[in-house]
Amino acid sequence: MKQQTKTLLVWLGLIVAVLALANLFNSSQQTTQISYAQFIRQIHTLKDTTLNVEVHPGHVDIDYKLDDKTYEVTGPVTEELYTKLDANGIDYRVEPEEDSSILQFAIMWLPMILIVIIMVMFMRQMQAGGGKAMSFGKARARLLTEHQGKVTFKDVAGIDEAREEVEEIIDFLRDTRKYMRVGGRIPKGVLLMGPPGTGKTLLARAIAGEAGVSFFSISGSDFVEMFVGVGASRVRDLFEQGKKNAPCIIFIDEIDAVGRHRGAGLGGGHDEREQTLNQLLVEMDGFESNDGVILVAATNRPDVLDPALLRPGRFDRRIVVGLPDVRGREMILKVHVRKVPIEDDVDLSIIARGTPGFSGADLENLVNEAALMAARRGRDRVGLSDFERAKDKVLMGAERKSVIISEEEKRTTAWHEAGHTLVAMKLPERHVDPIHKVTIIPRGQALGVTQQLPEEDRHNLDRRYAEARIAILMGGRIAEELALDGQQTTGAGNDIEVATTLARKMVCEWGMSDKLGPIAYNKNDSEPFLGRDIARPKAYSESTAQAIDREVHEIVISQYNRARDILTTHSDALERLAVALIEREALGLEEVKAAIEGRPLPPLPEATPAKAAEPAAGEAKDKDAAKKDEAVRPGSFPVAEAT
Repeated sequence: MKQQTKTLLVWLGLIVAVLALANLFNSSQQTTQISYAQFIRQIHTLKDTTLNVEVHPGHVDIDYKLDDKTYEVTGPVTEELYTKLDANGIDYRVEPEEDSSILQFAIMWLPMILIVIIMVMFMRQMQAGGGKAMSFGKARARLLTEHQGKVTFKDVAGIDEAREEVEEIIDFLRDTRKYMRVGGRIPKGVLLMGPPGTGKTLLARAIAGEAGVSFFSISGSDFVEMFVGVGASRVRDLFEQGKKNAPCIIFIDEIDAVGRHRGAGLGGGHDEREQTLNQLLVEMDGFESNDGVILVAATNRPDVLDPALLRPGRFDRRIVVGLPDVRGREMILKVHVRKVPIEDDVDLSIIARGTPGFSGADLENLVNEAALMAARRGRDRVGLSDFERAKDKVLMGAERKSVIISEEEKRTTAWHEAGHTLVAMKLPERHVDPIHKVTIIPRGQALGVTQQLPEEDRHNLDRRYAEARIAILMGGRIAEELALDGQQTTGAGNDIEVATTLARKMVCEWGMSDKLGPIAYNKNDSEPFLGRDIARPKAYSESTAQAIDREVHEIVISQYNRARDILTTHSDALERLAVALIEREALGLEEVKAAIEGRPLPPLPEATPAKAAEPAAGEAKDKDAAKKDEAVRPGSFPVAEAT
């Protein structure tokens, strides 16, 4: 209010200055008043002057200009005046009497009316919100009505449990009495949490389309501003809007932007973000009640939220929106192919089984990539082959056919990928994911990729599975050593990094060590934000740290030796697999089995028609000008592993 008053005074000062200048300008044009007797005495000098005579009931007003001066005379209405004017040959114009009351009123009140109008417009501008100078304390929430929400629950699939929880809240808003009859209380807050791309925001949009009540949408970052106190002010304004439109739903996306743990930053208790969080806590469950206002929030970082924000009475319900299972993936695919014409032979259940670990956003991207590939090949409908190519592109990256690779590097990459593949094929099937495809065509940032896909969704990783993963990762380096007479390359750098990280998690987090036992050592060394226990000492002694390092080293080396035994024992199969990769550049599961067993490989599929084989825009580049990319793409454990 002090800032508004100061600004208002500045405007008033400007208005007064403008009026003063106008008055000064008018005063410079003022006329000289003379008496009627003086006018009669100098009347004989006015022969070349034209007089303006304004006749009134009791007097006349005369004004004229003489020697660059303006004179004004007020005299009686007599015949003597006109006789003297005619006798001296003076021209004059008689102007009838005018009603000057309106003019006088305008002159007297117009400046005041103008000031009042400007003040009213200025005050309305301050209260209107938007991007004005005085509106930064207003919440930037968008109000969505039932008709504006284009997403409904028909568009939400694969998260049935979360959908049922949300539908119950909407039913409460529509029929409150049904729940209040048995003493039920409407939840004050609903927290949607889960990995990115699982449909948290989509579920909130479906709420807006189905609720039938006012729906306010805002992002957590919208509360953050350069001015101190703006975040708390916007929280207050947001809930005031909600109370006026109750019952209503307020949706805050990415609430971790303002809901992080208090006392964790380096700014102390006066941190602007903490003040915003304090105001949010008070509005959700403070001294005043917010009946009819439900807060729905979404985040993929529930671990960093303040405990006071998560307690009952604020966020009463926490709905986990997780990755869909095989049935959920099939339902999501059905939603996304509604507007995509597909071939009759496309079985969405097969695609769903071949995409474990995919989120809803990943599946939407898969369908879109398949449609783009079909259009690129000049087809009107999307076939199963388009989905397979799109899946390879999403999992392994786009093919980089323009990258020039020497024959020596091609041979090294083939042996490297053959090592991964052979180890995976010779380990017990129940401990590894089946090989889906192996290629030495550069994809993404990788020179070669060995792709494994689990036959079913994995929710737990056992010790034997983790050890098998390390052995498979070591297979590439061992195959290089066997093919290059002990030489080592940088191609295994990512494999070694992933294997070491996996072994350290087995020891420090998962308790998969016989020597150290089921004890967690610094489970979360990387704090979610700077300043939280920044000077915390290690939770174990230096001797324990050395024991951890020895155990990690032992796990990796034991699996390294395990993979070496497999490749040395089946060296002939390793060579056949590497040669097949050099010849064909990409092998499927059946071709891999044939190469390992020494059987003839299945014939290659027929060449794609010319129209379908046209390269996409940007793919047909000058190979002589292309540069070799030596970067190694990190593996996407446990779905695919790339080197």
